[in-house]
Amino acid sequence: MIPRYSRPEMVALWSPETRFRIWFEIEAHACDAQAALGVIPKANAEAVWRAKDVTFDVARIDAIEAVTRHDVIAFLTHLAEHIGADEARFLHQGMTSSDVLDTALNVQLCRASDLLLAGLDRVLAALKSRALEHKYTLRIGRSHGIHAEPTTLGLTFARFYAEMSRNRARLVNARSEIATGAISGAVGTFANIDPAVEKHVCAMMGLVPEPISTQVIPRDRHAMFFATLGVIASGIENVAIEIRHMQRTEVLEAEEFFSPGQKGSSAMPHKRNPVLSENLTGLARLVRMAVIPAMENVALWHERDISHSSVERAIGPDATITLDFALHRLAGVIEKLVIYPGNMLANLNRFRGLVMSQRVLLALTQAGVSREDAYRLVQRNAMKVWDEGADFKAGLLADPGVTAALPPAVIEESFDMGYHTRHVDTIFARVFGG
Repeated sequence: MIPRYSRPEMVALWSPETRFRIWFEIEAHACDAQAALGVIPKANAEAVWRAKDVTFDVARIDAIEAVTRHDVIAFLTHLAEHIGADEARFLHQGMTSSDVLDTALNVQLCRASDLLLAGLDRVLAALKSRALEHKYTLRIGRSHGIHAEPTTLGLTFARFYAEMSRNRARLVNARSEIATGAISGAVGTFANIDPAVEKHVCAMMGLVPEPISTQVIPRDRHAMFFATLGVIASGIENVAIEIRHMQRTEVLEAEEFFSPGQKGSSAMPHKRNPVLSENLTGLARLVRMAVIPAMENVALWHERDISHSSVERAIGPDATITLDFALHRLAGVIEKLVIYPGNMLANLNRFRGLVMSQRVLLALTQAGVSREDAYRLVQRNAMKVWDEGADFKAGLLADPGVTAALPPAVIEESFDMGYHTRHVDTIFARVFGG
């Protein structure tokens, strides 16, 4: 991923240096297990660990690979240069390349998950803080982009919190599913390596043994992992779209923090645009790009082919780096989001009580009017608000068809805003507990 949308912590996880370090640990732990089984001399296993502080020369490994056309062999050749040819002769004993590659990839995906979970926790904390802050801040709810009924900004933030909580649980499950390793040899039969080696390596690398591998770890695990990243990215976009709507000039219920010295347009000095939220919408698309290729990686030929390899070399780093950046950007946007409660109230009242139509409809039915007649009575007054700019409550009070069923006090009561916030505490208890 380009540096513009990357955080150093996640980038470092996918660097060649980190990858080779993980490969080394897998090989060294495998040697330990082989020595414990008496398959190789203990001295040879100990010799491998003498390279534990070596900084692997990426350029040298690349140069070897240019000749061998094989990345794992190039690495093993370079490792042997550090520990000696004789000491290295038992490296990779009974193993195949995918034992190293797949186990290492899953280690990286697990570590990436931990960084992503930290990002989700920051987003959740920001959403909860803003939800509690604006628990009773009235705003208009919208359906189809049109005014519907009153709600609160706190409920908006709580809704996003609940979604991100589900996303966190999904990622925890996806991390668990991807946390397997395989040291099972060619085609996965353990013909040339004892299953105890796999068990030891996995334990040392924070994984569990894959119950049955071929020459690769089954890719349905990876498909689920990247699908989960795609769902999280969609959750990010869900929040970003709401912020972008709120910042529209005609709405202006909230806006991204506009820092001193910031410029909104090269041509129009007055502009303050929701650029971060728009960026998040774009980044979500990039993360979702990984989902279909990951699904297509599930079907491989027989016990193994490498059609998945080139895909994962790209989507592993790109999807996790992009999502990691997006989570922290979203958290920053929420933490510093500027809220305009006065504008929310003005928008809510823009159509002179029109949004209370259902309350009046229900009051009429409770008073004995058929639903069809009640709907007709309310709608004819509502349409005057749309078409003529009339006051909805005044129209109802002047309509004999309405007042024949409802006394003025009941009509007045139907416009009580508190009616729409009376269950906010119940909803918050469901979302946040307590």
